Amino acid sequence: QVQLVESGGGLVQAGGSLRLSCAASGYIFIINTMGWYRQAPGKQRELVATMSSSGVTNYADSVKDRFTISRVNAKNTAYLQMNSLKPEDTAVYYCRGDFGGRDYWGQGTQVTVSS
Repeated sequence: QVQLVESGGGLVQAGGSLRLSCAASGYIFIINTMGWYRQAPGKQRELVATMSSSGVTNYADSVKDRFTISRVNAKNTAYLQMNSLKPEDTAVYYCRGDFGGRDYWGQGTQVTVSS
């Protein structure tokens, strides 16, 4: 079993920054892709950014040039640096990890951007 715990969410004014963390623990033998997703009220969950084990990244168009995903494999941790935040970035942000072909999700962390 693997657990993912997100942290770093909160309330920020438009134009501000936040850094989310996702720490994985448990029986971890291999971590493939790790990623961040978000779900705003009344909307479907959507991809924000992913990073493969080799460092290849993928971003949603809406966050390109503002958000940066990174990971420290030795710590089983992924990060999402969010800059120039906009009110439309308000959502619950979830971490997702592919652990040897099995997907796990975190509980989510709320990000609220005020205008």
